[in-house]
Amino acid sequence: MQPILSIKGLCKTYPGGLVALRDINLEVRHGEIFALLGPNGAGKTTLIGALCGLVNASAGRAQVAGHDVAREARHTRRLIGLVPQELATEAFETVRAAVTFSRGLFGCAADARLVERVLRSLSLWDRRDAKIMTLSGGMKRRVMIAKALVHEPQLLFLDEPSAGVDVELRRDMWRLIRELRDGGVTIILTTHYIEEAEEMADRIGILNKGELVLVEDKAVLIRKLGRKELRLHLTVRLEQLPAQLAGWQLALADDGMTLVFTFNDESERARIAQLLRDVGQAGLEFRDLETQQSSLEDIFVSLVRGAA
Repeated sequence: MQPILSIKGLCKTYPGGLVALRDINLEVRHGEIFALLGPNGAGKTTLIGALCGLVNASAGRAQVAGHDVAREARHTRRLIGLVPQELATEAFETVRAAVTFSRGLFGCAADARLVERVLRSLSLWDRRDAKIMTLSGGMKRRVMIAKALVHEPQLLFLDEPSAGVDVELRRDMWRLIRELRDGGVTIILTTHYIEEAEEMADRIGILNKGELVLVEDKAVLIRKLGRKELRLHLTVRLEQLPAQLAGWQLALADDGMTLVFTFNDESERARIAQLLRDVGQAGLEFRDLETQQSSLEDIFVSLVRGAA
């Protein structure tokens, strides 16, 4: 199946020489949630702007559902919904009027039933006649999503969708995003909440200094790059490792009170039983043991540092 989004060699250099995007190549599949991670200034918002026709790329091309973003701008914009990071709403307009007007901006015929369905799906129907200025930040964010969805796009860009909302509303937003995906909308989100990507994304791309340094399925990424540790909390402090354990490449932590064994795959995990036997034969006793695995945040930090 043709990807919903295809990017080839996309670059953006601003006047003055600032390179915001460097040779971006990416394909996004229909019906997935793709999370784009990166530190501030990495180029995430510039990339979304280029794909939505708000920023002119310096080189390369992008297609949405097979249509060129630059040459068929009007058509591709109709296929895209965009929820920007900044809250920009019509303060004195009602919720229903603002959403209805947004549909008309894309040349779509009026459809009161569709507007109602969108507002109900976002828990906005009860506030349909409220002026936007009276809404909370989280509700205003929902209005922006409604405006982005009311022309029935195939691809939805969410730029920091849960920025400025509390934890409870953030989890409501996650639920909503999953429901949109289940309804057939492909979603690309940028976020600086690593837990947001870990919770929702099917695939993850990491952008740093304008370069897409990695694209991978979330589960595969964590499995391939996530370190696992076995930590043995000893009953007696060690100054150095016993000679019997020299072949295990262990590390001492917590001022000699913890033995740390780092492993990455199942074959090394299978050796843990032998390690415990060797620790016992070396005369060491431990009061507790635990295993830890690197989170997506650990992987992200290590990749960004490595690319710095």
